[in-house]
Parts: sequence; structure tokens; C-alpha cells
Amino acid sequence: MTRTCPPARLRPFPTLLDRLAHGLLLLLPVLLTVLLMALPLAGLAQTPAAAPSSAVTATLPAGVPASGPALAEPRLQLAGREILVFRASSLGLSPADRQRRAQAQLQGVLEAQAPEYQVTLRPAPDGRALLVNGQLISTLMPADLGLDAPTEQDLDQRAQHAKTQLQRALAEHQEAHSWQRLGLSALWVLGSLGLLLPLLWALRRVSRISLRLLARGAGAQARKLQVSGVTLLSLDRLGDGVRLVVRLLHAGLWLLLVYEWLGWALRQFPYTRVWGEQLHAALRDALGGVLIGAASALPQLLVAVLIFVLAHFLSTALDPFFERAESGAVDLGWLDADTARPTRRLMRLGIWTFAVAMAYPYLPGAQTEAFKGLSVLIGLMASLGASSVVGQAAAGLILMYTRTLRIGEYVRIGEHEGTVTELGTFATRIRTGQGDELTLPNALIAGSVTRNYSRTGGGAGFALDTTVTIGYDTAWRQVEAMLKLAAARTPGILQDPAPRVFQTALSDFYVEYRLVVQAQPTEPGPRAQVLSLLHAEIQDVFNEFGVQIMSPHYLGDPDAAKVVPPAHWHPEPAQGGPAAQAPAGEQRLA
Repeated sequence: MTRTCPPARLRPFPTLLDRLAHGLLLLLPVLLTVLLMALPLAGLAQTPAAAPSSAVTATLPAGVPASGPALAEPRLQLAGREILVFRASSLGLSPADRQRRAQAQLQGVLEAQAPEYQVTLRPAPDGRALLVNGQLISTLMPADLGLDAPTEQDLDQRAQHAKTQLQRALAEHQEAHSWQRLGLSALWVLGSLGLLLPLLWALRRVSRISLRLLARGAGAQARKLQVSGVTLLSLDRLGDGVRLVVRLLHAGLWLLLVYEWLGWALRQFPYTRVWGEQLHAALRDALGGVLIGAASALPQLLVAVLIFVLAHFLSTALDPFFERAESGAVDLGWLDADTARPTRRLMRLGIWTFAVAMAYPYLPGAQTEAFKGLSVLIGLMASLGASSVVGQAAAGLILMYTRTLRIGEYVRIGEHEGTVTELGTFATRIRTGQGDELTLPNALIAGSVTRNYSRTGGGAGFALDTTVTIGYDTAWRQVEAMLKLAAARTPGILQDPAPRVFQTALSDFYVEYRLVVQAQPTEPGPRAQVLSLLHAEIQDVFNEFGVQIMSPHYLGDPDAAKVVPPAHWHPEPAQGGPAAQAPAGEQRLA
């Protein structure tokens, strides 16, 4: 019996990429630690003990000879720290000559290899003298500050700063040549790395657990947000959004931890301490700038929020008045049940537009050029792309305030006919007698002829009309009587007001008669049934009296009249239907 080993289960490609990326991220601090430890050790190995002066550097402009005048500001540096900047001449020495002299003095102090260095300041006739172990390094002059009118206080502050920088640089210079201190710093960095890696791993585990819990909770809440059984939010899209937010937070915290650890690790070694201090200062300045900006913008933001709160309060305070107007309790002539809703929308739009205009100057960043440019771009896009939308909204307001249509009325707009079910700002919906719902743009309705069958001069209900063509050999009085008889037999046709017959055209071969009646009720379904029953009664009455309807067009008199005798009103399959039991006029609406 041969056993078949199941094929190895391969992990999905994205999962492998995630694991590889996470492994590289965890390996990055290790590589940085090795680099940090290698730099100072390599520098110590390459620097002879007898020549510690290599740490003293002077910054001179490129292309300037050592004896020539400096075109830039010479600077004296030690261990990567700036000590002095030379801008003035003294005793016939140019700034570059003063810098070279200070460099030589400092180099001589370092070559003495004293067990410790003591930096002091002493007043001098032309400024403040900077000394190391009693040996003059250089003199800081008021003209070296680069100020228009320097004071004694400015000179003392700058001299104290130079003393502090030189003291730290000398201490770091000694530390850079001490194997014991470098080894201790390396141990501190390795120990911190041992804490950082588990912390990063724990952060990854927490992000995964948080992602699982948030996705589960978001999915449960999304299933509750339903309208008519339709979920408003897609579970897949919601899960992608939650996953993106959690990953961004995880990446931000990871970068913050590594950034802070890197700055701390750089500060442990004298060769890279300046870099670590710069990293820490950059993060501190960035966060401080954000906090200061938020604190300075907070009062103006509170004013903007107060404006929006007042706008909300005012728009809400007007709701009871407009609700009474919609119910018919308030009628001011220009404001009634039909115009209350659009008037409330216009009032809200005006209030919030005014609130946005008033709060705009108080929004954070509103005075910046980027914010102004974005506002202009949005306004340009709205003016170019929303012209049709504005036209539709204007047409909707015209229909509402002219009271052309009302909800529940039966109308005919162009070739479309039905009951108005919704009168919106941009479109109007009507439902036909066959159950179809039509959405018509308001601009189309405003530019078309509208027939309103629900607004008649007498009684309730709606007007209903139909047209027949009868030849000239039939007396018009008989035709009128037959049409009125058909209307009287039709259920749903009101007799008050009485049906009326109009002769609308005298064509070449026939007369066109139009029957106008009042029907009840106003729903679209029964109206279609009433019209169908009226047509059926007209056919039955004309067949009963032997009068043929001249449609299609009349070409000649046939040998026999084109009528259906009562004996043939119920042929198969109508023989077994309800029509065989009673005339059409006795049927009732379903």
C-alpha cells in the first residue's frame, strides 16, 4: 500500500511579503547597532595617541588660500561642535588668521594631553577671552556676534555658549580615546537593543489583535446600518479601511520607537553624539511647532465652532414654525403647505452659507496661500461642473413656488402620464397606471406643457377624456347620447359634474368627438382601470346601436357595418370569464 503525502501548503504571496518586510524591520536596529559600534572603534584605531589634534577642524571657504582673505565666515570646531565664528579683524589679523591662530592654540592644548580640561572666561579689552587650563584660545569680540548693535548681555551669552560647547567638545574628545568608555557605551546600546526588539514584536502582536477586534466590531455595527434591508456600508470596504488605519498607527509607532532609540544610541558615542542631538532636536522642534500651532489656533477655532453652533441653533429654532406651515396650521399667503418645505431648505442653506462665510477667517490655515488656492479651485470646479445642477434646482424651486404640481395629483408631462409621488429639488417622480415609476428632471418639466387632471372646476377627483371618430352619416346628437350613456355605465365616473362631449374636429371623412368626464378616486391604478372600462363601454354602446367607429382612417363604405352584435360579445375564451355573466357596465372596480 502506497501512502501519498499531501502536498505542502504554500503560504499566500502577500503573507510571505509581510513576514519578510517585518523581518527586515526588526533587523534594521541590529544593523544600526553594529554600525554605531564600528564607527567609534574604527576612529579610535586610526587616531594615534600622539596626534589627538586631528579632532580640531577649521571651516574655510573653498578656493581661498591659507594666507588670503576669507570670503566666508571661518568657524572653529572640535568633535563636530561649533565653538566660535570669526567675523571681525583684530590687531591686523583677518577673521581667517584669527581662526588659524585659535586652531593652533587649541591643538597645542590637546597635544599636552592633560588629565582634565578646565574652560574659563576672562574679560578682555576687546571682548571676552576664552581659555583652556589658563592658556588663551581666542577672544570673542562684539563684532563676531553678527548683530547691528550688540550689548554686553549679548556678548556674555554668546561667550557662555562658546565655553559650554568647548567644555563638552573636550570631554567628548577624551571619551573618544577611552576604550573603557566606548565599551560601556556599546554595552548600553546592546542592552537597549535587547529591550527594543521585544517591544517591536509586542507592538506587532498588539496591532494584529487590535485589527481583529476592530474588524469584528466594525462588521457588527455595519450590519446594523441597514435601510429597507440594504446594508449601507460594504463589509469588505469597511474592513480595508480599518486595516489601513491600524497599519498606519502601527507604522507610526514603530517609526517613533526606532527614531527615538536611534537618537539615544547615537548620543552614546562621542563621534555620533552631535547627530543624535540633532535628531532629538528635530523631533522636539517638529512636535513643539505642531503643539504651538494648535494652541495658537485654538481660540480662533473655538470662535468658528461657536458660529456653527449658533447656526445650528437658529436653523433648529425655525423647524416648529415650518412644521406648522407644512401641516396647514399657518398660511401666510406666500407660505403654505406646498411652499413650507422648500422655504425651510432655502432658509437652512442661507443660514449655513452665512455661517461658513463668517467662520472662514477663523479656520486654521485659512490665511495661507495653499488654503486660498484650494478655495479658488473648488469654486472654479463648482462653477464649471455644477451649472446643470443649479439649473435643475432653480427649475425645482419654480415648480414648487408656482404650485404647478402637488404630490398626489394626476398629471401629463409631455408624453408621460401618472400620479406625482415626489417633488424634489432636482427631479420629480411620477407613477404610471401600469405601476412604472418615472423620474423626470425638473428642467424638463419646466420646459414642457403640463396637463393637470386633478385640478378641475367641479368636485373632487380628476378629469378623464377620450376621443372617438364617427362618420358624417351618423347624427351627432346620437353620438353625444351614446358617449354619455357609456360614461353613465362606467363605474368610477362621477355624474356630478355631468359628462360633456365636444366636437373637436371636422375631418375629411369623420367627426372627432371628445368625451370629458370626472373620475374618482385619484390613485394611478384605478384611474387606468376606469379608462379601460370606459373604452369597453363605448365599444359596447356603439355596437349595441349599430354605429361603427371610423378608426383607422375611413376609405369607403363596406358592404356591412363594422359592428359586433350583442350575440357575439362573449366568444371563446371570454365565454367562461366574468364578462359572460354581466355587462361591462355592471362590473365593479377591484
